[in-house]
Amino acid sequence: MPRWGMAIDLDRCNGCQGCEVACRSENNIAVAGPEAAKQNRTIFWIKVHTEIEGEWPSVRARFVPQLCMHCDRPPCTAVCPVEATSLDRDGIVNQIYSRCIGCRYCANACPYTVKYFNWKRPSYPESVVPSLNPDVSVRPVGVIEKCTFCHHRLQKARDVARAEDRPLREGDYTPACAEACPTRAIVFGDLDDPAQRVAQLSRGPRAFRLGEELGTEPKVYYLAKQD
Repeated sequence: MPRWGMAIDLDRCNGCQGCEVACRSENNIAVAGPEAAKQNRTIFWIKVHTEIEGEWPSVRARFVPQLCMHCDRPPCTAVCPVEATSLDRDGIVNQIYSRCIGCRYCANACPYTVKYFNWKRPSYPESVVPSLNPDVSVRPVGVIEKCTFCHHRLQKARDVARAEDRPLREGDYTPACAEACPTRAIVFGDLDDPAQRVAQLSRGPRAFRLGEELGTEPKVYYLAKQD
């Protein structure tokens, strides 16, 4: 089975936040208003963090996109009492919303703080409803949600490959964030296939993982910025 993962080149990321917009549109992520934002109740399945280095006039901005790390040893799955979050055969940490009881144990166990509690019943203006993605459910109030590597796209890619009587090929399945990135800073694929670019980048000299010392074995690799 493939082991889906990602490599993000920090040398290419220019902080445009195109990945955030694509993710929000693809996955029907609710937009919080000013009051909810003041209470830290915003939801981002992927978020571009900005780090400022140096002092004026020698100031540099570095951009770090962060999403669910889809760990091989995820601490969130061990604490969920109803198995709403689990590691599937493809190496994707799924979130089953119909099971979630909103206890937030998984969010507390996640060292990357990439799980979000849905505080508000989602509502959309009538003009927006036709643009919602029918392949992705609209999450109800009181559940935890997070990045799923656009798992619904994997199902479609498998159906096409099955209809054409062939295995999945590189590029058949790509999450919205990687597809929308204008600088191709986000590379996605099978980490266990040495022929794929993501596998080669993850084994390169610039590759590192966030919180690797925690033993969670993240499947999102970053490529260090070259000065």
